[in-house]
Amino acid sequence: MNRHALVRPPGRSFADAISSTGAAIDVCLAQHQHELYCDALRLAGVRVEVLPPDERYPDSCFMQDPALVIDGKAIIARPGAISRRGEELLVAPLLGQHFPTIHIEAPGTLEGGDVLVLSDRVYVGESDRTNQAGIEQLRAALHPLPVEAMRVQGLLHLLSGVTYLGRNTLLAVEAFAGQPEFEGMQVLVVPAGEEYACNVLGLGETVIAPEGYPRTAAMLACHGLRVLTVPVSEFAKADGGVTCLSLIYTEAI
Repeated sequence: MNRHALVRPPGRSFADAISSTGAAIDVCLAQHQHELYCDALRLAGVRVEVLPPDERYPDSCFMQDPALVIDGKAIIARPGAISRRGEELLVAPLLGQHFPTIHIEAPGTLEGGDVLVLSDRVYVGESDRTNQAGIEQLRAALHPLPVEAMRVQGLLHLLSGVTYLGRNTLLAVEAFAGQPEFEGMQVLVVPAGEEYACNVLGLGETVIAPEGYPRTAAMLACHGLRVLTVPVSEFAKADGGVTCLSLIYTEAI
């Protein structure tokens, strides 16, 4: 299988991205960090397609949210953040060249950051950005693949608290470690104080992780993974992480 990534560098308007932190974003530094992120994707064997920045959408560098590919279908999302609506229309034609597309319709909302894709099922976070109507539409779109809802509290997205590493293994914050939905899976818990580092991008034998969280990186390496760390401080200011910055899909060779 060929693994592809759609990415969009942050434009000047990224300074106005949605943020719960209130921290000033250094756009030039963010653009440099995005280049390093793309380098890490390529090092992991991913084919990277770089789309142009779109100044109309300050958050549009977070490519994971407006669309995702699951089970050979392109799910065109409907962002819960009103200022982000329209981003999905930028990427839908690109995905439509490779996959059948299914659009989430009002009143449903769905953002890719709430979708945890495992090998045999999908978990979707019901959050401030993704509602029950959106989850039901995703369930119908992916049938017969099981889609299960999980309540997200205190986090922006489900993937802010748990990500999939492959090989039946999750990386999670303590609050998600004991979830009954994850029974039978191995759950690695990020060390206290490194909760942000639970958002990692698993790419087979390689994982891309945020720079600056050495205990989490060491734990992943001990688990047999090649760990590529990248600086993402400016994206963290906008509540984003390493999964947020790319829309990953695979195509048969």
